[in-house]
Amino acid sequence: MRAGALAALALGLALVAGGRDALDGWVAATALPPLTVATGTEVLARDGTLLRAFPVADGRWRLAPGPVDEGFIADLLAYEDGRFYDHAGIDPVAVLRAGAQALAAGHVVSGASTLTMQVARLLEEGPTGTAAGKIRQARVALALERRLSKAQILDLYLRLAPYGGNLEGVRAASLAWFGKEPRRLTPAEAALLIALPQSPEARRPDRDPQAAQAARDRVLTRLAAAGALSADSARAAMREPVPTRRRDFPALAPHLTARLAAAAAPGARIETTIDAGLQRAAERLARRAVAGMAGQVSAAMVLADHRSGEILAEVGGADWADTARAGFVDLTQAPRSPGSTLKPFIYALAFDDGLAHPETLIEDRPVAFGTWHPQNFDRAFRGTVSVRQALTLSLNIPVVSLTEALGPERLLATLRRTGARVALPGAGAPGLAVSLGGLGISLEDLVQAYAALARMGRPVSLSALAGRAHPREGQLFGAVAAWQVADILSRIAPPPGGTPNRIAYKTGTSYGHRDALAVGFDGRHVAGVWLGRADGTPVPGAFGGEIAAPVLFELFDRIGAERAPLPPPPPATLILPNARLPQPLQRFRPRDAAFAEAPPGGPELTFPPDGAQVEVPEGGLTVKLRGGVPPFTWLANGAPVMVGTRARESLLSLPAAGFVTLTVLDAEGRSASAQVRLSF
Repeated sequence: MRAGALAALALGLALVAGGRDALDGWVAATALPPLTVATGTEVLARDGTLLRAFPVADGRWRLAPGPVDEGFIADLLAYEDGRFYDHAGIDPVAVLRAGAQALAAGHVVSGASTLTMQVARLLEEGPTGTAAGKIRQARVALALERRLSKAQILDLYLRLAPYGGNLEGVRAASLAWFGKEPRRLTPAEAALLIALPQSPEARRPDRDPQAAQAARDRVLTRLAAAGALSADSARAAMREPVPTRRRDFPALAPHLTARLAAAAAPGARIETTIDAGLQRAAERLARRAVAGMAGQVSAAMVLADHRSGEILAEVGGADWADTARAGFVDLTQAPRSPGSTLKPFIYALAFDDGLAHPETLIEDRPVAFGTWHPQNFDRAFRGTVSVRQALTLSLNIPVVSLTEALGPERLLATLRRTGARVALPGAGAPGLAVSLGGLGISLEDLVQAYAALARMGRPVSLSALAGRAHPREGQLFGAVAAWQVADILSRIAPPPGGTPNRIAYKTGTSYGHRDALAVGFDGRHVAGVWLGRADGTPVPGAFGGEIAAPVLFELFDRIGAERAPLPPPPPATLILPNARLPQPLQRFRPRDAAFAEAPPGGPELTFPPDGAQVEVPEGGLTVKLRGGVPPFTWLANGAPVMVGTRARESLLSLPAAGFVTLTVLDAEGRSASAQVRLSF
């Protein structure tokens, strides 16, 4: 008898061992589905908040879980799988309980699926109501427990659990139903997120809020019964309404985030320097700027910290979804004419080369550069002005004269040293028109160029990617020249309501009113605003000073406590009135410009005639004119020799013999010239 019992025991142990070995082999041979779950690309603000998320390739919203409320995790396990950390994929206790309840009631009362089995089903998107499906889930669950840690299995559930429609995972669900990250959830929110995956379509809050609330309340009741939640907390949670609509996912800086996501690997987590608060303010400002304007007008903005080079806000268009405004076009990247916004760089180069000083006198009169006769925007001329006035009033003739002296290639080389990409019309050498905006440059590159001006001539590469902004090599021009330009720009009258002397800024309007711009900086920030139509068609009556400058000043107002004043002058700065400047700096003399012929109704030289050889008596050369409006200014070879005379016959004192070009200018800027040969 004893021998038989021992034999039976041995046989039983052998059968158990054999069964165990067979089960082990069966589990080990399980072909597992891919365990790497694709998640959408995320672009983050500088504080780690979500700027924008992108769906995965099949259009599902599935995101990496990130930090999840610990209370939600505890409630989830208490409700779905209380022995999650104790079983190996299948919970025998739950299986026996579910079987006993079914036998007693004659129907299924509760399920026995573990959280691991649910993950197995979600990974394979397998069936739930068949015996074969349950066996497959059990087999995959056992294999998963051997391959993965409990934390990894839980992470898969938090990524894959369905929440209705194309929502998968707790983070996508929390953003869509509550508009927030799942770091902190109320008991009511946690209960709804536990209830939805059991029947995600039937319980969708936006389609059947009553079903969603009933399911949520059942979870709360059961959690309270299990002691996972107090009765008072459960009752309070039941009074909380369920959401009735699905919220949009964050989509701040849509143009920038789309550009960054396109350049990154799928599922990347992209960290940026964007300030979410400033970005929201800038986007609201852009929408308000175009409100009431023609339907096709859009707006773009770039705001950066020029000390670090970090871009803080970037608006590619007034409304991403507005097809009438071509909202999908990123207008911070589009090459457009900068209008007059390049003039400060020409003046900085001229100051640095010693060609001019802010108080140098320069002519704003009709002038010909070869066959080109540039005019001011208002078609008026101011006569003799200081360089400071010329830049403040954005006069064209003085800046073209300076560009002619510097060479237009010098301006282009300076812009390119800032990292700006410059597009020239045609294939030839650049002409003097580049000084008035006759080239293409993007708003982002223009702001980057102004950052160098703000940094006392030291260029910097702007970037919205964390850690990518950096100083560039070299110096565009000296700190004194940069400060002198900034000082002039800071004294330009602000738009109505703007704070005077707070920022140095310049406006620009391109030919035909196609582009209206304003770019400026303070001691820390640099920004640019563009308004126009994406297709480049004119916007009648659009001036940079009238529509872009107010927006620029409002954008700087949004910076708040981070504002910084403009720096003081460098020690070597020469701050003197014109009369005390060194003689070469008192008046700018162009190299080759020749004054144009007098327009109809202007002054006419009657003596000496053009081409005459005249012997000058000891008292000086007598000159005569008719027509024109006094007072008159007489120039010899471009230098004034008599100013403010009302006489039509004058005696000019000329210093030397030889060829001289005599020019007379009237009060309306009209002129007449004659070239004569003088002898004494």
